[in-house]
Amino acid sequence: MSRNRLGTCTGSGSVCRVSVAAAAVCSFSDGEDRRELDWAVNSGCVRPGCRNRPQPRWLMDTDQSQDAGSEALSFSAGGERGRAGHRQLKPTVLWLKLETISAPPMCRGGRGQRSHLQSAAIFLVFFTLMQSQTLSFCTFVKMVSASAAELIFLFISVNLIPTSPMVEKHPFHAADASTGASLGKSRKRVFPEPHTNKPNPVLEAFSYCNTPNRSEQAWEGHSPVDYKLLSVQVMIRHGDRYLLYSIPKTKRPKINCTLSTNRDPSHPLLTSFINHMGQGGQGHWESPLGSVPRLPNHSACEMGELTQTGVVQHLRNGQNLRHAYKRHSLLPPDWSPRQVWLETTSKSRTLQSGLAFFYGFLPDFDWRKLTVRHQWSTLFCGSACDCPARSRYLEEEQKRQYRLRVANAELERTYADMARTLGLLTRQLRAANPIDSLLCHLCHGLSFPCAPNGSSGTGGCLTMAQFAVIRQQQLDDEVDRKKTGLYRKYATLAMYPYLNQTATKMERIAKASETGHGARAGGEEVFTLSSAHDVTMAPLLSALGLEDASFPRFAARLVFELWKSPPVTQRQANKRARKGETIFIRVLYNGKDVTFHTAFCRTHDRHISQPLCPLKNFLTFVKKDMFRVVNATSYKEACYRRPG
Repeated sequence: MSRNRLGTCTGSGSVCRVSVAAAAVCSFSDGEDRRELDWAVNSGCVRPGCRNRPQPRWLMDTDQSQDAGSEALSFSAGGERGRAGHRQLKPTVLWLKLETISAPPMCRGGRGQRSHLQSAAIFLVFFTLMQSQTLSFCTFVKMVSASAAELIFLFISVNLIPTSPMVEKHPFHAADASTGASLGKSRKRVFPEPHTNKPNPVLEAFSYCNTPNRSEQAWEGHSPVDYKLLSVQVMIRHGDRYLLYSIPKTKRPKINCTLSTNRDPSHPLLTSFINHMGQGGQGHWESPLGSVPRLPNHSACEMGELTQTGVVQHLRNGQNLRHAYKRHSLLPPDWSPRQVWLETTSKSRTLQSGLAFFYGFLPDFDWRKLTVRHQWSTLFCGSACDCPARSRYLEEEQKRQYRLRVANAELERTYADMARTLGLLTRQLRAANPIDSLLCHLCHGLSFPCAPNGSSGTGGCLTMAQFAVIRQQQLDDEVDRKKTGLYRKYATLAMYPYLNQTATKMERIAKASETGHGARAGGEEVFTLSSAHDVTMAPLLSALGLEDASFPRFAARLVFELWKSPPVTQRQANKRARKGETIFIRVLYNGKDVTFHTAFCRTHDRHISQPLCPLKNFLTFVKKDMFRVVNATSYKEACYRRPG
């Protein structure tokens, strides 16, 4: 099959390789455990200086591993081998996959491809002989000679792809310094390794834009074999929007906020989505949502309006999760109104983002079954929003931000230069929050604003260098925010109501599942969507202890999955009875598993029989442990205790 290269190689000296993967699905003869092992060879062009090394993938089974268009050879391999008293490994399936990598013309059809195919063939022959008991492993080792050197290289360069989280060799440096335990390996790296060099603020800004022009790997829905998915709760940030603040004496960017399949970016569902939104009168709306436009509809965008890019981002988000959960039959085609929950703030951009997500996600979008609920607070705190201490922590955090900003001499010089260019006072420019307007220009590929003719300024346009200085200050602020800890205290109290609602719902579904009254019967919602803002998702990440996660980009998503382990043998049941761990939780941020970076599961001892995080960890965290950062044992105590 054809696939884009995972590295960027230019110039001479590139060596093109073909990915060769072989996997054996094995089970111990006593039937207690099931392990899936996968070996794969790095793919792509390889030479010194190549970037973006392939990351390990978590393979659920051989069906998922064999992508569409690939050539695969499968056969059964029977037989058992082993000594008395030792556990015996019984291979049941072997498959070999050969992939053709898209490569530079100089690489295609070269000797590199043929030689790796030969190595794969040698491996397949020897493995077949071993499984048929014609050839023992020891004999196999003796037959490896100089002519099989490439086969040795094949073994050396393999990547072990776990089906369950493995303990990471290098400990993750948690935000909470009191936690010194090594963290387990997330299935896909979310937090970059610490570097001495600062991140490039311009590249980081492009990532923030989240332009929907590339495919992305989503790890939602992946679990150990035979685990049952009970429910999913998702929080999203709205998609790409028009600017909220305009820079004085500059023209606002010209962006069309109507929807059209003739304009990029587009999506296969866009036309039918537009048509369905016109039937929204059949739905059920909590006040005041019924009067909010269901589609962006201005040829010249209004302030804060969702753009076509934002709609497409969430059509893709919903479609990705629909595909991820299809194999688990989370929602049947005839889903009932009580099985889904949609809540949003009254802003048109969050309502429209939520509708786009649901349209991509639901197997059959039916307005008559859908109720759209209103959240009046951006913190989604419902009836538990009153918390005086939260307001005090926020005020202290804002003072910290101000002190850091005015102490940045380079930032002050940059603001002064920009103000002179446009003929403004520096304080006027600073109050206009120019980074918001500049990000809007950047995300839509537009030139930065320029001073109009005849202005009192020096003239010219704002520059990428000036943008980089402001953006770098924002990144520096995120680092200082973690160091001082004030924001974490604010975030804990701000997001407790939402987390408590999430935990309560999970606990209710878990109890129903354990008593045999599963959530799938239609009496309990199995999918919840909260369409929110960056000021909602950022404190939620912090409250969970994910302070090293990137700031929520446009159309960011945070997913909570609830899983139930499969039926077990009596011996395993006795072990689990002592631990009480049959229900588990996964947390994913933008499609990447961050469960074992959270505060409640950072130190969990994982092993092959229990690769997920127990739900009880999350419940204990929400009920009590999360308040340790504010030296309290409950939400009420933390909110109403007098300072000092």
